[in-house]
Amino acid sequence: MSVSVEQIRQHLQANPAAMPSQIAEELNISEFEVVSALPAEQVAILPLEQKDALLEELPEWGNMTTIVSASGSIFEFKGSFPKGKYAHGYYNLITKGDGLHGHLKLDVISAIALISKPFRGTESHSINFFGPQGEVVFKVYLGRDKKRVLLPEQVARFTELKQSVNSEVA
Repeated sequence: MSVSVEQIRQHLQANPAAMPSQIAEELNISEFEVVSALPAEQVAILPLEQKDALLEELPEWGNMTTIVSASGSIFEFKGSFPKGKYAHGYYNLITKGDGLHGHLKLDVISAIALISKPFRGTESHSINFFGPQGEVVFKVYLGRDKKRVLLPEQVARFTELKQSVNSEVA
C-alpha cells in the first residue's frame, strides 16, 4: 500500500505535535517521505553538493545537540559539532580529548533536510541527514542556553541557510 503526499499532509495536520518519526512509523513509510511532505515553511532540502560546506561550517556554530537513533534507542551528544576530513571512505570527525568522535559514511547520505518544527510546543530547528531508505542517519539540533532558549546566532545562521536553499528552489 502506498501513501500519497496528501494522506501524509492530512496526518500531519491531524497530529501537529507528532514527530516525523512517529508519523513514519504509523503510516509505515520512511521518515524522509514524511519530512518531504512538511509545509514549505517547515522544511528545506539542502542540495547534496552543499554537504561538505555545511560540515565545514557546523563546528563554528557552537554547542548543539547531535542525535543518533538506533533500534528505538536515542543517543545524544551536547557540544560543538567537530571538524572533520575525508580518509579511507569516511568523513572522520576530529576531536582532541572529550567530545563527539566518529566516522560518517557520507556517500550513502541521500538527502539533508533543514527542519523547523515545534517540539513539545517549543521552537526547534534541526539538520537531518538521511540514508538510502529515507531513514535518519543523524540529526543536529540547534543549541539552547541555560534557560532552554535557542541560541540567537545559530537561529540566524540556520534561517539564512534555509532561505538560501529555498531561494535556489524558487
